Amino acid sequence: MIVRSWLFVPGDSERKLKKGRGNTADALILDLEDAVSNDRQTLAREMVCDFLRTNPERSTQQLWVRINPLGTELSLPDLAAVIPGAPDGIVLPKVYSAADVNTLSHYLSALEASEDLPEGSIKIMCVATETASSLLTFHTYLDHVTHRLVGMTWGGEDLAAALGASDNRNPTTGEYDDPYLMAKSLCLATARAIDVQPIGVVFVDFRDLDGLEAECLRERRAGFIGKIAIHPAQSDIINSAFTPSDEEVAYAKKVVAVFEQNPNLGTVGLEGKMLDMPHLKQARNVLLMGGRIN
Repeated sequence: MIVRSWLFVPGDSERKLKKGRGNTADALILDLEDAVSNDRQTLAREMVCDFLRTNPERSTQQLWVRINPLGTELSLPDLAAVIPGAPDGIVLPKVYSAADVNTLSHYLSALEASEDLPEGSIKIMCVATETASSLLTFHTYLDHVTHRLVGMTWGGEDLAAALGASDNRNPTTGEYDDPYLMAKSLCLATARAIDVQPIGVVFVDFRDLDGLEAECLRERRAGFIGKIAIHPAQSDIINSAFTPSDEEVAYAKKVVAVFEQNPNLGTVGLEGKMLDMPHLKQARNVLLMGGRIN
């Protein structure tokens, strides 16, 4: 299943948890990290586990949990508390390299066994660029990374703080400055190289829905297939932007058909344009994405 929209929900808010379940987001990220203060961690873990247990039906909306970073004293208690609820996946923040993802996978294997859950059933999404050093370790994912990893995103806000920046966007255009475009590009290329879903980061101005739509469309053109939301109103726009239109699907079918009609040709003509193998691959991607969403 392709997940287009991932909505953050504070793990310690019963009202927002219930509201999230009625949202159109393809997945909820029940947050135990930034959205929860230290004195409410235990309460949030209990609430998240209870929410997972009382919502086993996840065919139209997956339930993920963002834990605290590995290496902190909070991450293992987070995992021990929520795995009994069988989340669809774990969002791992502030990842340094693939080694962190593999370490989390080992923890999940042990916890799945203790809870009698199928081995490998809990997936991982990693946030790959929230520290300065993590920008230099993308090559580690090419060497070996667990099969549990199904999504990769990057972190513009934490990265800005790590780099000592006063802002991460151009004040005139609203687009990301160069260091963050590099992080975004490295995330996209690495995700595609290891065949996991590349996921766009949050658009923090939740009132600017036009700006959100424009950013979603730019990201989709670049190759991302989904985006993280921080407000319920963002989900519909994200879903729409990352869903191929009827016109796109119809044209993709024409492209595939003309190549199938000319199996011995590497280049064909369609509607006045010359098409070759990359165009065929793009068309198949459109049809695959549309089919997996539907």
